[in-house]
Amino acid sequence: MFEQILLFFISTVANIFSAFAGGGAGLIQLPVLIFMGLPFSLALATHKVATVALGVGATIRIVKEGHTRWKFSLFMLLSGIPGVVLGAIFIIGVDDRLAQVFLGMLTLTLGLYSIFKPTLGMGDKPKNRDTQGWIIGGGGLLLIGFANGALSAGTGLFATMWLVKWFGLNYKQAVAHTLIAVGLFWNASGAITMGVIAQIHWAWLPALLAGSLLGGFIGAHLAINMGSQWIKRAYEVVTLVVGIKLILG
Repeated sequence: MFEQILLFFISTVANIFSAFAGGGAGLIQLPVLIFMGLPFSLALATHKVATVALGVGATIRIVKEGHTRWKFSLFMLLSGIPGVVLGAIFIIGVDDRLAQVFLGMLTLTLGLYSIFKPTLGMGDKPKNRDTQGWIIGGGGLLLIGFANGALSAGTGLFATMWLVKWFGLNYKQAVAHTLIAVGLFWNASGAITMGVIAQIHWAWLPALLAGSLLGGFIGAHLAINMGSQWIKRAYEVVTLVVGIKLILG
């Protein structure tokens, strides 16, 4: 019982931060599962399934607000899901340490870039919406999807930044679309793939799912009500912490 309560609390906290900042639940949740005794592949598969509930909780809150551009979300699904499946298959037989350090360095760079660009993501400035822009944008999402399937640690942060930088969304819009596309559908694709090719620790899932659902709803609620400036600051803090954690291991 204590184990289930601990998992629920950790999952709730991790997913509140993730839903508010646009990613990063794996920073807390995945290492805790490993610390509690699960090998990396089993912890990753279990975490993948649990994070689907983050997307469900966040999507419920976001859809209620009515600000979602569904065609944009569909584009993210079609671009990213093939990468998620390939990444999940790729990581099973690979030593993940080098990939984690590389991902950590990139994540740290995202946070520093946002800090030194104070106006980035503060306003909605649509760009790269022509054919070439959509193709390049889709290619970027495909690569981020691959990283999501392989490591599931902070890749939602990459999707958020990509939407802000390439397509000109503000942070509030970018986080909303990331939570739906990445939090729900990308993670569901990764969870299904992991369920087929890897084991899942089913005994821990009820507490993790409940915490992810609650945390996702609360985090999305905070993001909707606090605006782009607060989300930008949260994004920068989470990217710096995630990047350092991935590098240090």
